[in-house]
Order: sequence, then structure tokens, then C-alpha cells
Amino acid sequence: MTDQAVHYETDASGVARITLDRADKRNAFDASVISELTRAVTRATEDPDCRVIVLAGHGKHFSAGADLNWMKHTATLTAEENRTDARALAGMLKAIDLSPKPVIARVQGAAYGGAVGLVSACDIAVASTDARFCLSEARLGLAPAAIGPYVIRVMGARQARRYFLTCEEISADKALTLGLIHEAVAPEALDETVNALIERLLRNSPQALTACKQLIARSGHNQPDEELIQYTADLIASLRTSPEGQEGLQAFLDKRQPNWISTPIQSNTQGSDSGAKQ
Repeated sequence: MTDQAVHYETDASGVARITLDRADKRNAFDASVISELTRAVTRATEDPDCRVIVLAGHGKHFSAGADLNWMKHTATLTAEENRTDARALAGMLKAIDLSPKPVIARVQGAAYGGAVGLVSACDIAVASTDARFCLSEARLGLAPAAIGPYVIRVMGARQARRYFLTCEEISADKALTLGLIHEAVAPEALDETVNALIERLLRNSPQALTACKQLIARSGHNQPDEELIQYTADLIASLRTSPEGQEGLQAFLDKRQPNWISTPIQSNTQGSDSGAKQ
């Protein structure tokens, strides 16, 4: 899929790269971009050959959030039209969050407003040290409503109380301590870091990665009651007896790479225990 606002490309290893391409508008999004981005994520999710999704922005900035002209237009919409518009944004975030494929956010420059939600909905977020984040909605008389659950989940309610209310800019280093991102690296090392993470993800069973995401979603904020304990027992039992689970164990015992790795991967370390009993 190639279009004006969102570019989609895949490579032979199964990596889908989805790139916002409105550099002249700092990759701000409007209703059209939201629709295109949702379609792109859905396409990657439904592609059986896709193993990893990378979400990026072309140019100096990841995304400035909502396009100002689009925001002006929403002021002319009815309440119901605004609800429909807001549900589309929520649907885009949900598509990213619930994709069974690992999703990496590659962040540089500005990530403002709704863009913080995009980053928060991804599984892994890596930013350059020049990146800056801001939950700026309250300045405009708004609240970060659609993105709020995702941001609060990664930042925590206590920190959200400050940054939702103050709208202050957050540096990459501060974003790291807040949990908004996993790594802050020099701009010239951003692609290298993302590619290293991709390589690590491609080492792992696609089925197991999906199961890990589902496990985290199910367990994240829940105490281990009887229902959750039963779910985890059923999950590990099904994985152990699945074709990929059997292949992974046998490959470990045979000291070879499992069949989901299409090309040889060099490693300087070899674990002595799979740690797969949990």
C-alpha cells in the first residue's frame, strides 16, 4: 500500500514498516490518516507472513498529533459526528494495541498529543535523544481521552496526574524514566537499535509472541485468582504440545535454530537452560 499519508512496505524477513509521511505537516494526523493507519495495521496483522510491525514517522518528527485544520473542522461537527470521529481514533489505537504481532514505535523529534497515544499502544518504544513528548490537550480545552487508557497504563496514574494537567514537555530521558519508552539512543543509533530489536523478535516463535501479548493483556492488572491461574495453566499446556512448542524444545535440545528462523542468526551466547517451565 502506497499513498500520500501512510506508506506500507514489507521485507523478506516478515517486517512490515508503516510510516507516516506528512513531513511538511510534522506527520500530524486527521480523519484520513487515522483511517489509512488503521488499514495498514490491520493489513499487517492479517498478513500470515508478517512477523514484526514497525511504526515510524518520516522526516524530523514522529508526529505532532492532531492536524490543526482537522481540529478546527471538528468544532463544526455535531456531537454525534464527533463521537464517530473519536471512535475512529480509538479504533486505530485498539488495532495497534491488540495486534498479535509485536509492534515497535520508532520515535524522533516531536511526539505530541495523540502521538503519545500511538507510542503507548505499541509493545516496544525506542526514541532518539532529541525526541520530546507532550500531552498538550488541556491547553486547547480538551483532555487526552481516547489515548488516556494507553498512556496511563504505561506511565501510571500518579505521573499522569502531573503531565495531563501541566502539559509540560517531556524529554527523551524523562520519558524513559516515566516508562513511555524503553530506550533513548543517539539519533544516529536509532535505526540500528530498532533493527537489533527486530532481530531479537525474529528469533522467537511467532505463536509464543502472540501468547505472551495475550498473557500480559489478561494478567497485567489482575491478581492471580482461580480463573487467571486456570488460564495460565491452560496456556502453557497448549503451547508445550503445539507444533511450535515442540519444535522450539527440540531445536534447543539439538543445539540448532528452530524452523521459524529463516536465515542463520549469529550469537555469542548460548543459554544452558531454556527457562520454559513457568
